[in-house]
Amino acid sequence: MKFRVTKSTINGTIEIPGSKSHTIRALFFASLAKGKSKIIKPLLSKDTLSALTTCNAFGSNIEKNNDDFTIDGFNGEPKVPNNIIDVGNSGTTLRIALGTASLVNGYTIFTGDEQIRSRPISQLLEALSNLGAIAISARQNGKAPVIIKGKAIGGHTKLDSVTSQYLSSLLINCPILEKDTTIELTRLNEIPYVDMTLWWLDKLGIKYSNDNYKIFHITGGQEYPSFNQIIPGDFSSATFFLVLAAISGGRIILKNLDTTDPQGDKLVVKILENMGAEIKTTQNSIIVQGQKLKGIEIDMNSIPDALPAMAVAACFAEGETRLLNVPQARLKETDRIRVMYKELSKMGADIKELDDGLIIRQSKLTSSIVDGHNDHRIAMALAIAGLNLTGETIINTAESVAITFPNFADLIDACNGRIETIE
Repeated sequence: MKFRVTKSTINGTIEIPGSKSHTIRALFFASLAKGKSKIIKPLLSKDTLSALTTCNAFGSNIEKNNDDFTIDGFNGEPKVPNNIIDVGNSGTTLRIALGTASLVNGYTIFTGDEQIRSRPISQLLEALSNLGAIAISARQNGKAPVIIKGKAIGGHTKLDSVTSQYLSSLLINCPILEKDTTIELTRLNEIPYVDMTLWWLDKLGIKYSNDNYKIFHITGGQEYPSFNQIIPGDFSSATFFLVLAAISGGRIILKNLDTTDPQGDKLVVKILENMGAEIKTTQNSIIVQGQKLKGIEIDMNSIPDALPAMAVAACFAEGETRLLNVPQARLKETDRIRVMYKELSKMGADIKELDDGLIIRQSKLTSSIVDGHNDHRIAMALAIAGLNLTGETIINTAESVAITFPNFADLIDACNGRIETIE
């Protein structure tokens, strides 16, 4: 599928769908819990459905009722899956599920799509091995397919958490282990995503200690209680509309966003304000009025998913914008640093690739045929750019947006964006 977009006069009110990160965490917490939990207004996308089928494979019973999920958990005792678990394109599902598999008294085999099979997970496999599981990369390359044999028991491990998902996997699953667990971090990126996991642990009454994000100690032998939770709107998805309003000079009201939520990408609101956008925040909405933007230096380490959209914003900002300290962006669905450099260059961007980011100067972009590289955030970012260019921009592999944001095109249309899908 392709997107065809043309220059648009942006104005509208939209409701941002539920957080992918919260939805996937909620599914795993509810599955690990005793009794029935209810997840209200979850995100329904390919990634979250991958998490749902994975949790089902471990023995949870999940029912969909209107816009809610009811989950009957397996009380910390996942069963041996009946078959290989295919997580599709969901890296979050794979990483958390590796920890859950270490609780199983038997073997679990994971695979995924081509992108998943190219993403490194050796640091997490090593940590799980240190805690008593057998964790093997089937091709011995530190990537999926992966074989996990439990049961892990706990203990001490060092962890190079180049992605926060490695640490979150341990934080979510280690409370179930027989013994206490100590995790010593040698590196930790994306701290706000860890804060999101800790928010859940606090909500569910789990005992742990956090020594300045350097050492975590988790008490073993704990149980998760059931819960009811509304899933807040996704700031990672909202980023594309925040940027769209900011660069277009238009006005968008974004509803279903809670600025008190621990999601890291809410930082994009402050960044765009610093660049010159006019933004007003109310109790459950954000109003963005585009203004002339200026380039700034941005530490992207805590918000790697915002890199594609912010690279587009930088092209429309006066002067120079530096997106720095985000080497882990190369380990996402694609090497997002390289891919954004390549595709924005096709459109005429004045852009320089760094090891850990991008330097971008204000650019007169032109409409073009560009490639989303089967990466949902790349495809959406390029569409945002094209909506502000004279002529017709075509974005290939647009079907990838269904991974996290199935109604992206519908919400663009609700903002008067001229977007068509071409099968």
